[in-house]
Amino acid sequence: MAIRDVLMRRDLALTPSEEKIVRLLLTDYPTSGLGTASSLARRAGVSDPTVVRLVVKLGYEGFPDFQSKLLAEVEARLHSPLLMMEAKRQSGSSDSAVLAYLDSVTAALQKATAATPVQTYERAARLLMEAKGEIVLVGGRFSRHIAGMLAGYLVQFRTGVRDLGVLSPQAFDTLADLGRRDVLVVFDYRRYQLDVMAYASQAAALDVRILLFTDQWLSPISDFAEVTIVSPLEVASPYDTLAPAIAQMEALTAHIVSTLGDEARARIERIEKVRHANAVTLDSDPQENGARQAAGPRKTPGPKSPKQDDKA
Repeated sequence: MAIRDVLMRRDLALTPSEEKIVRLLLTDYPTSGLGTASSLARRAGVSDPTVVRLVVKLGYEGFPDFQSKLLAEVEARLHSPLLMMEAKRQSGSSDSAVLAYLDSVTAALQKATAATPVQTYERAARLLMEAKGEIVLVGGRFSRHIAGMLAGYLVQFRTGVRDLGVLSPQAFDTLADLGRRDVLVVFDYRRYQLDVMAYASQAAALDVRILLFTDQWLSPISDFAEVTIVSPLEVASPYDTLAPAIAQMEALTAHIVSTLGDEARARIERIEKVRHANAVTLDSDPQENGARQAAGPRKTPGPKSPKQDDKA
């Protein structure tokens, strides 16, 4: 269990002094616990023995044990692909590396099932579908693509969906129009991006409600997110996987579809009519489909004969 989760356990019976320490640790997590026990005690306004008694009550052997586990969490958060390259280098054939990776993704997907209760998806769905204002979506270097996918689904169910894509200075200007009627959906996974955190924190200051997709180490955005969906990331590769995150996003979409009312269904029908009228997809042009079926499968043209006239 992550130290943050230990600190937030509801079954903890804390004295007022211990509560001060816990509050300080959570307010500036994890850096508040990286100093000495004396400095933590001084900042919390308690005695040194009170700090030691608290960490023992939390299940650690002492402050050094508590701090070593906290440092391990920090290290896990900050690992880059370059740092993990050697640690996760696969031995043997390339085939074994492929199978090991796919097996590890399967395991991560199974962990994702247990990482977030079903009730959290229900709360997330209500947050998105009952919002009176806009739904704004943002993500990091890779996770912004998942944000774009979710935006593509949501726009079929409701109006007022905006995918910010790459966070530019112009994207930050959108904060001027946001408020308590709006919802911000954030995808933020370890090596958390400063611009994503800045946008989310400024939105929170405007009373924008936040739905966060993050990893088991929890983006700092979790401190003010209303709903948080947690995804495991680690696989047999230097690069974290986003496969569970995509599955969770699609699971949320599936739940929304299962609860759609008549208004949302009518919107989907209208969108389908527009697509049909503009022949957006292959199946939306009956005349073209009929011609293709009559003609049979296409034949790939072969190379031209040298004698052929290119202008013919």
